[in-house]
Amino acid sequence: MSATPSVEIAARGAKSPAALEFLKKGPTKLLIGGKWVPAKSGKTFETINPANEEVLALVAEGDKADVDDAVKAARKAFEDNRWAGMSPHARTRYLLKIADLIEAHADELAELESLDNGKPLSQARTIDIPGSARLFQYFAGWASKIYGETNPSDPSMFNYTLREPIGVCGLITPWNFPLMMASQKIAPALACGNTVVLKPAEQTPLTALRLGELIQEAGLPDGVVNIVTGFGPGAGSSISEHPDIDKVSFTGSTEVGKMILQASAGNLKRVSLELGGKSPNVILPDADLEQAVPTAMNGVFFNSGQVCAAGTRIFVQREMYDKFVDQFAKASERMTVGNPLDPKTRLGPLVSREQFERVNNYLNVGQQEGAKIAMGGGATEGKGYFIKPTLFTGVTNRMRIAREEIFGPVAAAIPFKDESDAVFQANDTTYGLAAAVWTRDISRAHKIARALKAGTVWINCYGAGDSSMPFGGYKQSGFGRENGRHALDLFTQIKSVYVKL
Repeated sequence: MSATPSVEIAARGAKSPAALEFLKKGPTKLLIGGKWVPAKSGKTFETINPANEEVLALVAEGDKADVDDAVKAARKAFEDNRWAGMSPHARTRYLLKIADLIEAHADELAELESLDNGKPLSQARTIDIPGSARLFQYFAGWASKIYGETNPSDPSMFNYTLREPIGVCGLITPWNFPLMMASQKIAPALACGNTVVLKPAEQTPLTALRLGELIQEAGLPDGVVNIVTGFGPGAGSSISEHPDIDKVSFTGSTEVGKMILQASAGNLKRVSLELGGKSPNVILPDADLEQAVPTAMNGVFFNSGQVCAAGTRIFVQREMYDKFVDQFAKASERMTVGNPLDPKTRLGPLVSREQFERVNNYLNVGQQEGAKIAMGGGATEGKGYFIKPTLFTGVTNRMRIAREEIFGPVAAAIPFKDESDAVFQANDTTYGLAAAVWTRDISRAHKIARALKAGTVWINCYGAGDSSMPFGGYKQSGFGRENGRHALDLFTQIKSVYVKL
């Protein structure tokens, strides 16, 4: 166990008394069966402020024994119908209460998110926290609208279907949007009547734990939501393999997604995977560059590039390539990199030293492959995991920096010959999470949108999202769709009933 962290040093600049109070409570615990308990092993791990590399808090290191207890608690809560058997209107009220509590604690949650993840406080406060509340509000409305069907049948029969909860759901979330990804899974799972075991990313566990406290404050029955912090090997793997978990929902890397899918075979649990991406952003010759340049820039550098749908492959028609690169580089160089608590900051640090080293390695790989750095290309001086926004030029679609997900503020500008070439290169990837096209010709835009092999296509914009719109990938970007009514398919199963009249 590490020494007690100094909150005053690690959270220097934080202004929310509630956030500081949460950090000062001491080692955080696991939420199992409505009680906050230490890990059975007694182990803890550190969660680090990536802006200054100081220890923010010690967190309970859950493993298989703790997951077993959490699953037992979730199973008991599911089988005794304390949640699934509740009136859907009552479940709606509970989810709306959680949304209200998130909004009431928005400043605290935003500061915890910024400290733990490194994202600019301004973004956490205006995007992550309101977005989390909206997810609970949106899925609260679905609780009373999960319909079965009556089916045409012989007059001597009455046939109908029921749409029922799956059971105990294991939810494994990433570190790039910690609270929002937890909300995106918990809200629909609860709306459908399931109970859950959440394993947040070990790099960013704090807002998930605070959400657990707010869920308790909302009055949900014990055992409906359980939270086990820990590492992938140990906590995450135990959820994937567990014989009494009925469903796993995972957001993260394609590599880990494949491991989860293999582990799920033991009891054929249902799995949905939202995985990596290497998304193309196609800039056609008639694009409005005044809009396309800053939007493409944000599409790569938002959240320091730590976005699964980031538009990191920017395809530009050859004749306008130099002009686009020049405007992109000049605009990007004006982005402020620094302390995420500073309201002027646009780019915070990467989430961890591991990610920092990974991105730095790709900066070297790109140059070794023959690509040129038009801007950025390295770390900033001093403490913290800061990487300057970087643009590679002279990139071909066969280079590693164009094939592999970097997950950092690194863009690759790739020239194309014509529309057919742009679509071919855009689709020439193992991923298929998102894509975009920029053109003033709306017919051409719709045509290309159909041709792009991706779960989401943006036309003359990038990164737009809505709780009502499904999100998920083609190819090795995963399967299943989160958000919208399609999320109900992930957390329900259909029963056919035949009645002899």
